[in-house]
Amino acid sequence: MRAILCKEYGPAERLVIEELPSPVAKGSGVKIRVKAAGLNFPDTLIIEGKYQIKPPMPFSPGGEMAGVVVDVGEKVTRYKPGDRVMGLTGYGAFAEEVVVAEANLLPVPDAMSDEEAAAFTMVYGTSYHALKQRANLQPGEKLLVLGASGGVGLSAVELGKAMGAHVIAAASSAEKLEVAREAGADELINYTEEPLKDAVKKLAKNGVDVIYDPVGGDFTEQALRCMAWEGRHLIIGFAAGDIPKIPANLPLLKGCSVVGVFWGSFTMKDPKASVQNMMELLQLYAEKKIHPRVSQVFAFEQYAEALNALTGRKAKGKIVLRVGG
Repeated sequence: MRAILCKEYGPAERLVIEELPSPVAKGSGVKIRVKAAGLNFPDTLIIEGKYQIKPPMPFSPGGEMAGVVVDVGEKVTRYKPGDRVMGLTGYGAFAEEVVVAEANLLPVPDAMSDEEAAAFTMVYGTSYHALKQRANLQPGEKLLVLGASGGVGLSAVELGKAMGAHVIAAASSAEKLEVAREAGADELINYTEEPLKDAVKKLAKNGVDVIYDPVGGDFTEQALRCMAWEGRHLIIGFAAGDIPKIPANLPLLKGCSVVGVFWGSFTMKDPKASVQNMMELLQLYAEKKIHPRVSQVFAFEQYAEALNALTGRKAKGKIVLRVGG
């Protein structure tokens, strides 16, 4: 089988495609023929040695995928060859075949394409855990979503609306904001046209109740200054590149919380709640309240271009790598 391999840390251009032996499914492992792999910000970090997880070299990046079951280990009970599945790999999805733990997989609904399935698990899993468990978002609350046109941002917009919130979407261009509006955002902020803090205060005089922040950099403090009393600022990631240093007096003065969101650890520490979340997300999909938005699909050989499109913050939705036919 072919796999995209990281043999030395560095940019996407240092990755290579090589032939590897086909993996074997054992125990609770499920061998999958990968059809499509979703790209996420951690993929860009793991190949540069900047992520929490550092797999032994050489390794194939790619944290989520969709495909067809080829074989199963002796302990597998929920899947059989021929089943369509989607789920998390941690790494290894940028390959024609991969073995994934049964617990990390979900069945793919008949109406969902391979590309949509590859774009589903991580962004919706992250955003739902953030808004449900970490923020306890309530109907009628004001939710500010930064980076609202990216994969996680759009999922937060959709889920915020599904949970009854008033959603304010912030992004860097009118084109990106149009995508957020189509996803259900009630109000829009272009933070290249005026300071984020000023724009938010015009729309929410008493501040916002929840901030969904996958961006970091200078935007984190600006957003925090717009927080309502007892608000919750969700730290999702740092797409801007800089990890912000938050003035400790701001949470004190506003009586608010700065809340970390690490969905990967949540799935391991509370697997029952994680499974329940995913079942609820599939129900929301069936009810057409959420829908994965795939902005670009790249061929397997275009992996560098795909990863660079992600780091260049060009995505309006998810970027997907087409792996198998």
